[in-house]
Amino acid sequence: MNQSFATAPPEATASAAVPPPASAPSVFSELRRALKTAPVFAAVLILASVVLIALFASQISAIDPTEMNPVSRLAMPSADHWLGTDAFGRDVAARVMHGARVSLVVGMGTAIVTVALGLLIGVIAGYFDLAGGIIMRVMDGVMAIPAILLAIALVSVSGAGIVTVMVAIAIPEIPRVVRMVRAVILSAKGESYVEAAISLGTPLPTLLLRHLVPNTIAPLIVQGTYIFASAILMEAILSFLGAGVPPERPSWGNVMADGRMYFQMISGLILYPGIVLSLTVLSVNILGDAMRDALDPRMVRKL
Repeated sequence: MNQSFATAPPEATASAAVPPPASAPSVFSELRRALKTAPVFAAVLILASVVLIALFASQISAIDPTEMNPVSRLAMPSADHWLGTDAFGRDVAARVMHGARVSLVVGMGTAIVTVALGLLIGVIAGYFDLAGGIIMRVMDGVMAIPAILLAIALVSVSGAGIVTVMVAIAIPEIPRVVRMVRAVILSAKGESYVEAAISLGTPLPTLLLRHLVPNTIAPLIVQGTYIFASAILMEAILSFLGAGVPPERPSWGNVMADGRMYFQMISGLILYPGIVLSLTVLSVNILGDAMRDALDPRMVRKL
């Protein structure tokens, strides 16, 4: 008795046995996953609160942060003065809220200037070998100088001001960005698609903008967040030392500097702006770590 057995073609058997490969998670899905974690969500919430307070500081508190009132100097927190007053009778809460503007402007401006100049110099250093050797020796010389000393020297020569402070903070940070961009460009130059573009006679601007520079976008975004946090902290240090923004303009460093002589009497003069400064810098660093995990496929973790 003959029996016929239906057999599936080899292609169907192979396709049934091997499951289709899972698609790689996108950047946005990784960011959404990160926002579900408590530290990243708290960091975003804190940063959003700081930005809103900086934007609407005048509406939140109608008190002029530079107005002096010797009668109510060193007052304790009350309904009229939420965080008390300093030695000149100025409202500490108003000065902290308006000081957020200075910190955010300095942090964002420094990050933009540093990333832009670091990208330009790093691309030149990575693509042109002769120029790269000279540029990197100059960058090594800048990195050999302590950042705080270089910033103080630049501010002392140019004078206090927000633009001067941003430039003084950006210059010590540029070599780090240049080194990172140069490493990415050197690695990308050895890829087959770049060599093919060169062999086809692709113009240099097109080669750089289409094939090399896009490789630096993800690490630059992450590096920019760390520079943002570092610039906020550096501005507070410079202002605390008297080498930052002018004393009449409120900033977190100025508020702490004005209260350091009265710390034993009223610790809140340093404690309140210090807490806000610490939370802001910590939140930016946490957000930078989350963006690094989302943008770098090697850092992607399984749920």
